[in-house]
Order: sequence, then C-alpha cells, then structure tokens
Amino acid sequence: MRAFIFPGQGSQAVGMGRDLAAASAAAKAVFQEVDEALGQNLFRLMCDGPEEALTLTENAQPAIMANAIATLRVLEAEGGVKLADKAAFVAGHSLGEYTALCAAGSFDLATTASLLKLRGRAMQAAVPVGVGAMAALLGADIEKAEKLAEAAAQGETCTVANDNDPTQVVISGHLAAIERAIAMAKDHGIKRGIQLPVSAPFHCPLMQPAADAMAQALAEIGAQTAIQAPAVPLFANVTAAPVSDADQIRAQLVEQVTGRVRWRESAAAMAAAGVTEFAEFGGKVLSPMVKRSAGADVNTVSLINMDDIEAYLGAL
Repeated sequence: MRAFIFPGQGSQAVGMGRDLAAASAAAKAVFQEVDEALGQNLFRLMCDGPEEALTLTENAQPAIMANAIATLRVLEAEGGVKLADKAAFVAGHSLGEYTALCAAGSFDLATTASLLKLRGRAMQAAVPVGVGAMAALLGADIEKAEKLAEAAAQGETCTVANDNDPTQVVISGHLAAIERAIAMAKDHGIKRGIQLPVSAPFHCPLMQPAADAMAQALAEIGAQTAIQAPAVPLFANVTAAPVSDADQIRAQLVEQVTGRVRWRESAAAMAAAGVTEFAEFGGKVLSPMVKRSAGADVNTVSLINMDDIEAYLGAL
C-alpha cells in the first residue's frame, strides 16, 4: 500500500521547477495555470528568485504547491497513471495539505493556488513582525516539548506547532516565550532549541485572524464550487486520521491554521493502516521524518526531477 505525500514551507528553493518545465509540457502547463490564477509571474520568481521574495509566505506557499503538483502531473503524463490507482492515501505537511487535496481532486489547481496565496497573506498579517516566533527543539519528544512549552509560556502563548518526528518538535508563540523555551531547553532534557527564520508564529492560537480569513474563503469557495470528496482519503494534520467528507475537510483546514501539525502521528497511523511506501513529491523533507516516525520497515522515495520520476515509473 502506498501514500503520496507533499511538503510544506521551507522546502522552496530558487530554481525549483525549471528543469521539469523544460522537460515536460505537463509541468509547464501547471506553472502557467498557477501564474494565470494568481495574476503574477510566480514561475519566473521560482526559477530566478530573488530568494527573499520567494521565501515570502504568500509566494512560498503557492510555489511549493505548484512544484509538487507539476511533479505529480509529469508522473501521471509520462506513465499514464492515476493517483487513485497507485495511492491509498494522501497527506501533506501544513500547506502541503492543500497540495494533497489538489492532487486528490478536492480543489482544482487555480483554486488551490488562490487559497494558498490568501493563506500566506493572512498568516503573515495575523501577527506583527517581531511579536511572534518559532523554534525547533532537537532531541525532543512530544512529552518533553509540551512540558517545556507550558513552563515557558508564563502567561503568553507557547505551544507545540509541529510534531514532526520522535526527535524533532517545533514550538510557536510569543517571541519572549519562545526565547525562554530555548533558554530552558536543556533543563527539560532537550538537546537544543533553535529559533527558526520564519516571519510569523504559525500553527498557534496567535494565528486566529488567519483562521477566520480561511474560514471565510473556504465558505465562499464552497458556495461557488463545492469541495469535492478526494479520490483517496486524506490523513489530516489536526487529527492524524483519514477524512473524505468535504465538510469535515473544510473545517479541518480552518482548524489547521491555529492547530498542531501531527505529522509523526500521521506517518505512524498510515503505516498502521498498511502503508509500506511513501512517495514525496517536490521535495525530500518529509521522507526522513516518515522513516523516524513509521519505522525502518517502510520505504520512502523523493520525486524532484525527471530522473527521479522515470526511475519511479520503472518501479511502479
């Protein structure tokens, strides 16, 4: 049994998608459609930078999605395969959840791009720059991370944002609380805390204004074009459980903005459901986390360029 998985923010890089578009009309068509949907030349930014513009949340989110969907479309075009025939589940990390839903047919490509552009802007606008922060806790399991976050909060927001794997948890909240957590990490048996170079404190209660914006956007899209049930179930970030109902998906996408990304639990749950192979599209960020979370018995593959895709088609 196989799952198709899609990476989140931080996997962007200048040059992404260039070679795919040069080699495949299917990939080029994806980038053109996203550019048209957004009314900007995002693909040029992906190819040529500058990096600081690509890293802006409102650009990075649709860019990462477009790159991953282009990779999937090339696989489908080159091999004549359908996602529903090759994957039992889809999942994505944070914004990657939107990519997964696009891949599985819940949203069309233009809608997905527009939603992610809005999501990026709303998340950036929710908290003034300098008020919030995030930190990666290395050598931390979820129990240690939760205790540290609680101790560091001291009346401010400090919560677990991403439970990535058994050795890495990310916390999010007010800057002072995150700084306290980093200083207190070793006292809680955690190897190290590192503040992340992000522009906002994602996946914590401070993101409520962005959650409200997404609730409105998803309601408007639902009124115009119904969210389709995915071709295969999505393992949702906020529950680490499969979901296929369109109304549940909408609600969980809103909850996801302020809620925890339960990636470790999702990987383990997919493995428990019988998944033995995880194929990551457009990055190689999630695959190591999956290995650490789901066990050494699972296989992972990262599909980034044409060579990767052709090799994978041979294996399929």
